[in-house]
Amino acid sequence: MTERKYFGTDGIRGCVGESPITPEFMLHLGWAAGQAFKRAGQRNSVLIGKDTRLSGYMFESALEAGLSAAGVDVKLLGPMPTPAIAYLTRTFRASAGIVISASHNPHQDNGIKFFSANGTKLDDALEAEIERWMDEPIKVCDAADLGKASRVDDAPGRYVEFCKSTVPNDFTLEGLSVVLDCAHGATYHVAPKVFRELGATVSVIGASPDGLNINKEVGSTHLDALKRAVLEKGADLGIAFDGDGDRVLMVDRDGSEVDGDELLYVIASQRHAAGSLHGGVVGTLMTNLGVELALKELGIEFERAKVGDRYVMERLIQHDWLLGGEGSGHMVIRDCTSTGDGIVSALQVLLAVGRSGKTLAELRQGMSKLPQKMINVRVDKRFDPLGREDIAVAVRKAEADLGDTGRVLLRASGTEPLIRVMTEGQNASEITRIAEELAVVVESSRA
Repeated sequence: MTERKYFGTDGIRGCVGESPITPEFMLHLGWAAGQAFKRAGQRNSVLIGKDTRLSGYMFESALEAGLSAAGVDVKLLGPMPTPAIAYLTRTFRASAGIVISASHNPHQDNGIKFFSANGTKLDDALEAEIERWMDEPIKVCDAADLGKASRVDDAPGRYVEFCKSTVPNDFTLEGLSVVLDCAHGATYHVAPKVFRELGATVSVIGASPDGLNINKEVGSTHLDALKRAVLEKGADLGIAFDGDGDRVLMVDRDGSEVDGDELLYVIASQRHAAGSLHGGVVGTLMTNLGVELALKELGIEFERAKVGDRYVMERLIQHDWLLGGEGSGHMVIRDCTSTGDGIVSALQVLLAVGRSGKTLAELRQGMSKLPQKMINVRVDKRFDPLGREDIAVAVRKAEADLGDTGRVLLRASGTEPLIRVMTEGQNASEITRIAEELAVVVESSRA
């Protein structure tokens, strides 16, 4: 991806009230996006959805005004999961979809994600075109050509039916007891319906959003509440979504965490056994080496993409493969949907469990994760860590220490002002020491 002024690996994100996450910017962004979409020869309507953050109302109005000024019609979906906006953009034959969300971040952050008419992330060229229009002053179209806005009242029901359609008609969750953690986010009103209508006995936590509690001590980045609920209720498993519903992690009946790498392996191994995998699997630079080794033992090809579900999707399309994902719980299942979808991914895991006749605990035992250590170093401004000579020297030394039995990865986060330091290897204490030493070097070099 070429250098961008505003777009990161997953849209535009930051602290509410601080540039660029301001009403003025969102007004201009709506107008710029409208201009770019119209000149790309696309249809003249855009969908806008959001998660449950209080600031979403403000940015929804600003985007709506900007798009209208560009002469683009707007359909407002209200609080909906990010993948729901991708799906509805396709079904409404809209030119694009916009999601107002900062995903797993706290309520004081917010951001914007775009989807193409096909329900996929925008390509680099269109993002660059939007940024080019951001440099132009807003010019309102003729009053007779202003865009109109309307609300879509049946969006939740449409998405619930879509999620259920991604599993076979004879698939049922009868007899399964699950706890859902909706992170006080965008899945709070749709995920329980999906699992109940498929027959599961459902308990729900994190489903009382107040605009300020999204991801607060709940959801896929805070699993302790779900672990407690699964154990207290004696449930078969727990399912945790993040604030915008494009990630999923699970908790086994004994309270053990099951991360995205393990879930990816469960789906891949069972699809391979059923003959429905159709090619290899794409992970990222962060995917645990244990996944790669376990899949290769089954004869399944594995490739790594850059971090970010858009890059996973690019590699899948390149090879015409169907399945990819990240340890954070982003999974792309191309024969089900066009982007990462937490609910759909969870259903695919449960389908694998049902077809195998085994428990989730038994299925995940097919792979052994290597110890990993991740340290996030906060910086004032993101930079390429390997572009600093002192860091590069420290990395080369760490790689020499690990030899062929481990990996070192340093990368700038695409969504937060962080440098992520990751080490992986067979000896947990050694990789922890190496990660801590590298973090100190990054800390001292950040200025």
